[in-house]
Amino acid sequence: MLPDAYLDLKYLLNRGYRKSYALEFVANHYRLTKKERHLLARCVFSDRWITEVEGKLLRPGELAGNVLAIDGFNVLITLESLLEGKAILCEDGLVRDLKYQGKYRLSERTPNLLGEIANALNELKVGEAVFLYGKNVPKSGEIRKLTEEKLVEFGLSGEVKLVKNPDSELKAFEVVATADVGIISKVPHVFDLARYVGEKLGKRPVSFQQLLRER
Repeated sequence: MLPDAYLDLKYLLNRGYRKSYALEFVANHYRLTKKERHLLARCVFSDRWITEVEGKLLRPGELAGNVLAIDGFNVLITLESLLEGKAILCEDGLVRDLKYQGKYRLSERTPNLLGEIANALNELKVGEAVFLYGKNVPKSGEIRKLTEEKLVEFGLSGEVKLVKNPDSELKAFEVVATADVGIISKVPHVFDLARYVGEKLGKRPVSFQQLLRER
């Protein structure tokens, strides 16, 4: 049932239908579960979008010397999900979480995750790392402080900002680490930082197509 729903959704997206309308129609027709709807929403895209993102995605070796703006909570949630086996490699080549988590929650593992991210940025030879966090997220101030400490610990040039609307500010940068479609559509280049760090830690994401073949 899910493979058939995927094919129908893909057809409609390639015909230019808005994703929300197309998904609603297909999901209702096949009586998909909430989990199946969420999976298709996160992972299925038109061929045009896939080609566009392919042209924006940077490889690790292309980041040296660049300013990298980091969608802080998006990267943290995605990385955490990947390490928990709750993230998937989507059609457009980016890893996205499959958890129904609206906001990031500070935990005991947060400092270690930030350390792994900072270590990766150091290895990538990023010229400057700019972390942007939503100021209205609970304990965002603590996360900002932890991030700043990791920048110092790893000798990274950069800054950590708490802002009202991270998405809006991220769109002003040339290279952004995020899996957010709205941001990706507005910036020249994207890097999947969560996937890079996760794979360094030995966690490779399952691809959407692989998951579909198993159905």
